[in-house]
Amino acid sequence: MLRVENLYKKFSGAETASINGLSFQFPNDKIIGLLGPNGAGKTTTLSIVSGLITEYRGDIFLMGENIREAKTGLVQQIGIVPQQIAMYATLSCEENLLYFGSLYNIPKEELRKRIETYLQEFGLFEHRKKQIRHFSGGMKRRANIIASLLHQPKLLILDEPTAGVDVQSRNMILEFLKKYHQLGNSIIYTSHILEEAETLCHEVLIIDAGKKIVQGEPSKLISEHEAQNLEHLFLKLTGIALRD
Repeated sequence: MLRVENLYKKFSGAETASINGLSFQFPNDKIIGLLGPNGAGKTTTLSIVSGLITEYRGDIFLMGENIREAKTGLVQQIGIVPQQIAMYATLSCEENLLYFGSLYNIPKEELRKRIETYLQEFGLFEHRKKQIRHFSGGMKRRANIIASLLHQPKLLILDEPTAGVDVQSRNMILEFLKKYHQLGNSIIYTSHILEEAETLCHEVLIIDAGKKIVQGEPSKLISEHEAQNLEHLFLKLTGIALRD
């Protein structure tokens, strides 16, 4: 599904590279956790994979095709849920979704059906006319995810989708991701909640300083490194020093 070869990215003015020779590959139809401390390069990696950053060294193959040469059809098979809420605060939830769905040229009748379905599933249908600025944190996160789903992507990329949300919203989001995967879709996501990643992910990749540290099934990695759980393994491999 995804193969990254010798990826390198250094931002202008930065003292060190954000990504430094990173190589990995992810199988199809899996839930993958991309994990690492603050500043490890997770968001930069996902931004390059999703086409938001286009200047880099190395090669990225998505579904067998180099994304530098990718056609529009390939790009539209990716759904992106950014770390920040990427919706217009003064528009209603429904207006936001109609706008984002229109960018994918989804027929209006079909788009409205999909919006209604997802609003119902994410518990937002009764709030669809409310401006996003009046949403709670959990509601904003759920609406943010819906916007990435309207074109029915085969690969869903999420950057900390459960950060700062209430317990009920977090549970709903995780249960939805499990169902979305069961429909034959692939998911890559980042999280600092390692207990969540341990139970949700079929495979995890831990990176630090823009480099690959370890990759594999959580249970096998925990056993191999004689760790108590994924969080213990993470601290063993990346250290306990604070990262700001």
